[in-house]
Amino acid sequence: MAKQTINIGSSANDGTGDPLRTAFDKINDNFDELYGTSLTERVSLDTSPQLGGNLDVVTHSIVSTTNRDIILAPHGTGAVKASSLKFSGTSISSDDSTLVQINEGLNVSGATTLSTSLALATGATVTGVDNGALGTSATLLATQGAIKTYVDAQVSASDLDFTTDDSTTNSIDLDTEVLQFSGGTGITTSASGKTVTTKIDSTVATLVGSQTLTNKVLTNPTINAATMTGSVAVDNLIFATSEIATAGNNNLTLNPGGSGTIQLQANTAVTGTASVSGTLTTADITTVGNTTVSGTANVAGDLTVEGSINADNWISNSDQNITINPAGTGVLVLPADITHTGTQTTSGQLNVDNIRLDGNVISSTSGSITLLPAAGTNLVLGATGGGVVTASEIQATLGEFTTLRTDKLEIDTSNGDLAINTQGTGTIDFNTPTQTTIGSAGGASAIPGAPTGYLKIKIAGTLRVIPFYDQA
Repeated sequence: MAKQTINIGSSANDGTGDPLRTAFDKINDNFDELYGTSLTERVSLDTSPQLGGNLDVVTHSIVSTTNRDIILAPHGTGAVKASSLKFSGTSISSDDSTLVQINEGLNVSGATTLSTSLALATGATVTGVDNGALGTSATLLATQGAIKTYVDAQVSASDLDFTTDDSTTNSIDLDTEVLQFSGGTGITTSASGKTVTTKIDSTVATLVGSQTLTNKVLTNPTINAATMTGSVAVDNLIFATSEIATAGNNNLTLNPGGSGTIQLQANTAVTGTASVSGTLTTADITTVGNTTVSGTANVAGDLTVEGSINADNWISNSDQNITINPAGTGVLVLPADITHTGTQTTSGQLNVDNIRLDGNVISSTSGSITLLPAAGTNLVLGATGGGVVTASEIQATLGEFTTLRTDKLEIDTSNGDLAINTQGTGTIDFNTPTQTTIGSAGGASAIPGAPTGYLKIKIAGTLRVIPFYDQA
């Protein structure tokens, strides 16, 4: 069916257009054409497909009413997209993945060119085909020609050449001669299938075997992980069980070479007197009982104290800072009163209960901020010659100002009266310009018959009205 156009006339309500029934009948016919439900119905009944030309839309299909091809041709550099696949010229790619999957069998009748490597379900990834000499590549496939060239080269080598430790070179004819493997002193050989085994007997000491060496002298040996039973004497040192002792009254000296240090990794117990003549430097030291230091103790690393530290003074003997920094979520707790003299400098944020000092800002972490001077004293904001105190809103029960400078004086929270009271016999002084006439018709001594309006004002608590006139 061809598209039916409704006649709307030449002007509004001129009576020349289609009647309503005729117009809506055309609308229904057009909608029936658009929403046909079966492919057979649409193809057999449509004479003018809805997409133009010979194309039509049937449920979820785009169909052609003739035997012509359906061509999707985007303009310029545009591409045809179907779900995540994109067709551009002769190229198929994916918008949301680097992999385009083909889940059915693929029959390619023409030549196939891969611009990248070929990876199958298992095995190495193939990157090409080599027709030259066979090499060591794990990603190249060999052609028949390359394999034949390699086999021909191997067949021509019919002899096996070998040499021994005495540099004697021999040759074995693989077709007629047999190579024999013979042992020597303490060494035997045997064969099983294609395997030749060389063994040594108990007269030969091995690296991993358990043999006993008697009356042997080892000159400059390197011994790794040696196990020695009984006492071992090295000059004046005696190693026995878990003890290192000296012969006679000789001192036991541990002296690392160069910049080396003596490190005691496990717990160390000193039953006698420990004397340090030089500087004792430790990275970490942990004491369980009481530790008394009468001289100077330098700790280069961390000092862990399970109990308390009692000191008359905390003094730094240099210009370095003393830092107390609790770990993790720990805090520094000062349980007693602190007396400080001099200047206290705190960099960063300082929290005192709910009051926070940060830079030039005093703020509250919870609740309001109350500034409460001592009885009989004043709270002074700013100083003579200082800056101006600014605030978006101030609420106060009583305020005293020598000079109040404002562009507006009003009540904006209720309908209550705005009271301006003076102290004692004081009066309200309006320092404002004056004039000698009243209204547009009044002279210097004449008052117009009717004022412009009346101003409500309370005087001594009684509501009054004051007439006012337009400015002359």
